[in-house]
Formats: sequence, structure tokens, C-alpha cells
Amino acid sequence: MTASQAELLAEVLAEIGARAAAEADRGRVADYIPELAAIDPSQFGLSVVLADGSQHSVGDAEVPFSIQSVSKVFALAIALGRLGDRLWSRVGREPSGLAFNSILQLEHEQGIPRNPFINAGAIVVTDAALAGHAPREYLGELLRFIRAAASDDDIHINDAVARSETETGHRNFALAHYMRSHGNLENAPELTLGAYFHQCAVEMTCTQLARAGRFLMGAPGMPRMVAPGRVRRINALMLTCGHYDGSGDFAYRVGLPGKSGVGGGILVIAPGRASIAVWSPGLNAQGNSKLGTEAVETLARRMGWSVFG
Repeated sequence: MTASQAELLAEVLAEIGARAAAEADRGRVADYIPELAAIDPSQFGLSVVLADGSQHSVGDAEVPFSIQSVSKVFALAIALGRLGDRLWSRVGREPSGLAFNSILQLEHEQGIPRNPFINAGAIVVTDAALAGHAPREYLGELLRFIRAAASDDDIHINDAVARSETETGHRNFALAHYMRSHGNLENAPELTLGAYFHQCAVEMTCTQLARAGRFLMGAPGMPRMVAPGRVRRINALMLTCGHYDGSGDFAYRVGLPGKSGVGGGILVIAPGRASIAVWSPGLNAQGNSKLGTEAVETLARRMGWSVFG
């Protein structure tokens, strides 16, 4: 990055931080998960790792938060490593157009979820990633993968969040039992969901998450966690399916692959240029961070980062 580009990035980050601090409408926290309902919605953090390895942050970028569905990106990488393209016989690759926890399409499509990033699809991915492993073994592998991607061992699972999700995740249990009835869940629903809820409870800061996303940048010198062809496919799914029934709007506004979580985090990849993590707990109507979406829209526009040129 040239000096002028670095100055522009610093200017844009300062502008985004100031705008977020002044915003009155911050969305609503995910109050259906008790541990997340208690999070202060005034917080906002953003961190950017560039292809040259430098990292630039603003706001509450060092505050840990529950990454929730952002974890599905890392779980997908592990499941593809175990099963390869056989995974796609159990989960599709198309946008859903419905809420992240909807059961409607499962009924019409015989228990095959539309994509790996809606809840039903992610449950199948976790079930596939278990592949004969105990949940503790799988979760250990997941943490090792994320820690290696971030070059940081101080990344953990928040047991209180996992317990909160287990106690209130009735719809996820319904999804799992429905897929089990169609033969698309190999493990007992309680076992798969135990792993899934703990996976969603991984806790990270924006700086850690931005570093963990570097393996998806496809830039020289970045961690090589999976094969380049698989990186392209994961990015493609993030672009088309990473924001549930708001995926098309996010692609239209931002023009970059991204994966959101109801904890308020979003991981965004500017291929060959940057890995971006933003966090603001308040969500929009689709369950994606309201200020986070607005922030990366501004960042992508001002920096000229888009997969569409």
C-alpha cells in the first residue's frame, strides 16, 4: 500500500468510527439468546488486515465478542477438508431467500438445506465435520484452525454463551430432528447440536477475526490453510449466501464476500487486498449487524474494493 493509500485508509477509518459513535439507531441485539441480550449495543469495532500484512483498527476492536455464525466459515473449511465435494450431496449451494432459522425449505426439499450458512446447513456441516470424532475432538480442531489462521492462541469458546444457546435453541433442535428424519444427520441431534452451539460461542476480537480471515484473501504471504480452489468456492458462498435473506442486498451495497453472525460480527474479504472484521451488536431486520453493514459499505466504496471492479 502506498503512503497516499495508507492516509486514505486512516481517514476512512476515522470517519467510520466517528459516524458509528454518533449514530442513534444502532439496531437491536439478539435478545432471544440471553447472554447476547445483555451486550452493550453502543460498542463498535473495525479492523482491517492488508495484503502487506499491516493491520489498521478503530473503535472497540480489542473487545471480545461471540462470533456466532461467522464460525460457519471455519467449520465449512474443515468439513470440506474431510469430505471434499461429497459434502454437497447433503447441503446445497444456493441462496435461501428465507430467514436463517426457517424450516420451510427443508420441508419442500426433503431435508437438504439450501446452503452451508443458514442454520440448517451449518448443522449438517458440523455433523459432517464430526465424521466419527467426538465433539470435544472436533471443537479442539476448530479452535486450532482458527488460532493458526489468526496466529493467536488466545481464542476460546465462551461456555456461558454455549449454555445459553443450548437452553434456548429449540428451533435448531427442530431443524436437526427434521433433517435426522430424512437421514441427513448422521449423529444424534443432541450430539451434533452440542458441537454446533459451542462452535457458535467462539469468542474473538475484531483484530483477531480480521487476522483469522487472511487465509481467504488469496494474497502472497498470507496463511495457506486450504487449497486456492477451495478459497474461491468459500468466498463465492460468502458472497451469495453469507447474510441469509439479506445476502443480495449486502452484495449490492458492499460488493465483497462476507459472513455475518447474530453476535453483531461480520467477516468481509476483499480478495487479494484485505481481510476485514467489524462488530456492532445491534442487528437489522435480517439479523445482520446494522452499523457493521453500513461501515463496510463505506469502507469498500471509499477504498474502491469490490469483486465487480
